[in-house]
Amino acid sequence: MVDHPRFRRFAWAFLAYLLLVILFGAWVRITHSGAGCGSHWPTCHGQIVPIAPSVETIIEFSHRLTSGLLGIVGLGLVAAAAVRFGRDRVTVAAVVTLVFIVFEAAIGAGLVLKELVADDDSVPRAIVISVHLVNTLLLTGAAALTAWWSQPRRPWSWAALGAGRWLFGAALLALVATCMTGAVTALGDTLFPVGASQGAGMLERLADDMSPARHFLVRLRIVHPMVAVVAAGIVYGAGSWAAGHSNDPTTRRLAAGLRHGTIAQVVVGLLNIALAAPGWMQLVHLLMAQIVWVLAVLTTASMGASKEASGASTIFSRA
Repeated sequence: MVDHPRFRRFAWAFLAYLLLVILFGAWVRITHSGAGCGSHWPTCHGQIVPIAPSVETIIEFSHRLTSGLLGIVGLGLVAAAAVRFGRDRVTVAAVVTLVFIVFEAAIGAGLVLKELVADDDSVPRAIVISVHLVNTLLLTGAAALTAWWSQPRRPWSWAALGAGRWLFGAALLALVATCMTGAVTALGDTLFPVGASQGAGMLERLADDMSPARHFLVRLRIVHPMVAVVAAGIVYGAGSWAAGHSNDPTTRRLAAGLRHGTIAQVVVGLLNIALAAPGWMQLVHLLMAQIVWVLAVLTTASMGASKEASGASTIFSRA
């Protein structure tokens, strides 16, 4: 496999931009700007460019522009991969990335057209936002693999993980479950915010949240921390297993990053609860979740390679 460093830099830059677009989408929810363009899509209030827009309209319209640019760059990623790699796994990963970008746009359009945005607190919105988050994870995972596989490496095989394939499979599924419950919790924190000074403490707030009189989004807040604690143990265990069963320096660095990222995410999650989930903290929490997910995907990919290509350059090695 011929090395294409320019494409690799492009692919990693694409992943970084993708993460920014994801955070921007969360900011739309946090600021209740999802209805900033009304129930119109792809137009905004029936206009191509909104005239005399409100703050909410500016936020929503700007997010649509950045998302649209993501799709255009995604097309460029597929074209560049096809030219440089032909019918290779890099091209396949780039195509899958573009497919999930289309799904992401379709889900976003559905939320707007069905008016499941802004202050809507319905069950359908909670379900769709969970599905949306799963699609986002698959999108970032495919984008990360596009960049990762663009380096000269041996073929990947799930069987090459040996006994670890069950552990890594459980870790990836646990992260998906955690992010799904986290999406519902984040929606509840946005629609039913809790003041940091309210109540005598965390336990009192928890007891109040569990009251039958509370909205279902509030009562579900307890689910995410419970799932997250279990998932953190599984993911940390997968990272420890990888570090102990690989002599490859890159794999060991990824495994260390996965373990440290998991610990950092737990700390950020606890701070998010203690501070009553302010908007900026929700963004940090989401970014850390995406980073841990990407590290988990790449650690799995690195462990599943039968043998590292000799002299292969990586983003973790010195030039």
